[in-house]
Amino acid sequence: MKKLFFFVLLLTTSLSVVYAQTDSITTYQKKSYMIPVRDGIKLFTVVIAPVQNIKPYPVLLLRTPYGVNIGIPDDSAISVNRMGNLKPMAKEGYIFVFQDIRGKFKSQGTFEMTRPLYHLIDKTKTDESTDANDAIDWLVKNIPNNNGCVGISGISYPGFLALDASVDPHPALKACSPQAAPADMFLGDDFHHNGAFRLSYAFEYSYLVENDKLSNSDFPFPQYDLYNWYLQLGSLKNVNEKYFKGRIPAWNDFVNHPNYDEYWKRSSRLTYIHQPQIPIMHVGGYFDQEDLNGPQIMYQNLEKNDSLHRNFLVLGPWNHGGWGDLNSDSLDQIKFGSFTSVWFKALEKKWFDYWLKGIGDGKFAEANCFQTGSNRWMAYDSWPPKNTEPRKLYALANRKAGFVKPSSATGAVSYISDPATPVPYRTLPVEATYGQNSRWFTWHVEDQRFVATRPDIISFLMDSLNDDITISGNVVAHLFASTTSSDADFVVKLIDVYPDKDTANLKMSGYQLPVAMEIIRGRFRKSFEKPTPLVPGKIEEFVIDLHNINHTFLKGHHLMIQIQSTWFPIIDRNPQKFIPNIFEANESDFIKATETVYCNKQYSSYIDLPVVKE
Repeated sequence: MKKLFFFVLLLTTSLSVVYAQTDSITTYQKKSYMIPVRDGIKLFTVVIAPVQNIKPYPVLLLRTPYGVNIGIPDDSAISVNRMGNLKPMAKEGYIFVFQDIRGKFKSQGTFEMTRPLYHLIDKTKTDESTDANDAIDWLVKNIPNNNGCVGISGISYPGFLALDASVDPHPALKACSPQAAPADMFLGDDFHHNGAFRLSYAFEYSYLVENDKLSNSDFPFPQYDLYNWYLQLGSLKNVNEKYFKGRIPAWNDFVNHPNYDEYWKRSSRLTYIHQPQIPIMHVGGYFDQEDLNGPQIMYQNLEKNDSLHRNFLVLGPWNHGGWGDLNSDSLDQIKFGSFTSVWFKALEKKWFDYWLKGIGDGKFAEANCFQTGSNRWMAYDSWPPKNTEPRKLYALANRKAGFVKPSSATGAVSYISDPATPVPYRTLPVEATYGQNSRWFTWHVEDQRFVATRPDIISFLMDSLNDDITISGNVVAHLFASTTSSDADFVVKLIDVYPDKDTANLKMSGYQLPVAMEIIRGRFRKSFEKPTPLVPGKIEEFVIDLHNINHTFLKGHHLMIQIQSTWFPIIDRNPQKFIPNIFEANESDFIKATETVYCNKQYSSYIDLPVVKE
């Protein structure tokens, strides 16, 4: 959930005063406040407002656990030319407000990871929604020259906080843009995917925000490549025994709540937020390595009750918060043909200008979704689009893939999964998530050939395409499989395989680009609340949501299905022996197992693809 701001702010600030002009704002000034909220707690807040009071300005608020003090004295004058991504909005007049949430950095109170919306159950309680409400009330009453209109935005955790502010919103809050905002931490997003625990991220992130109230803390790893460090860690119970010693609250919650119980449900925004009370623009990336699921699922959840047309979606070719980068014309080796973040920033400005200033006609597409492969922005009046038809891409026993269902009565492919030698989720070295030179930010587009020859990976390759084929909407895998043990993980990837000789870019020849991938923990195949063991040898169907894509597989490319059972250390090692609480597994519980994927007439493993009609 780590993204400090939805823009670059004041890294090299000019303190020289620039004289006012009448046609645009040229100078801002910083002030800081301790804003009281209803239970007496005070929240540290930085306000950066125009020096020139040409007319009243709207407030744009960002709340964060990562620290907002920008390191210059109050009353410093700031040139608009030094305001980074804020500059286009700043030139035309906004009041920018940044706030430490309760319990972090200079704000008072106690921090709670993904604090539930307590006030919806008990009106005497406070949460991030009530804190935002109280902060907004203070701002519109006390900050000079505001026009009474407030917007809120943010990427990642700040996006999560923006989403909370939209619940029982203050009357002055007119628009909200939660960007890369997590929705449910067990079903998807940062800490679990379909119940499978995201080990390296959860370990490092919980330490980052909970080790020290006054700072963001990097865990002091003794080595650079962490693949072996996490492997040698052994059972998850060693985390507290050797390192955390019970002092990291979030980790203790992971340990005490291994299933989808009330703890996870009360912190899920799917539990409480069912309709948009103000205009909301969800923003997400197809290659988001942290919160890919949240924006998609929250948009879908709110769309069911969007009778006033307040619910909007933007999906782009981005990693986590990539639209906040300078240009975003590529992600690692994958080129997008245009400056996608520049396009988005123009849309974002237009969005807030309309809702907070009344500028423009307010005609926004229901969904703006970049189409990878063809590399173009597409506007839709509904998402997923209606002009698609479902087609099943089948895995075949001869390691091929195709749109024709297997006709043989038999057909299966097996591999051995060994927790002692798990498949790395990215090429070694696996650097610390936010460490120096970390490639965490681009692993969702990494060439999958680095694992293709492992014996515990199976790939099903389709013949090269004679024509382009576009997939727009939700992709779902249906895997018929069995195991020789009592638990198993299954990772399914949909991969765009480039031509053996890509004449457009020889370096991309044979590249295996994962356009959709996800995991399921077998114990949760029937219920996330009540896990059950697998029966050795029993064939079962595992349904895996691979989320939304908008991708054109170009002529000459191949579609590939790839399946594996370990994805380490982003996903913890499943012992493959059913343990009621994996966090309490013993070393002896980790065992080898043979996994079999079925590819025959009766049990046909496939990926359901929404193919755009010609």
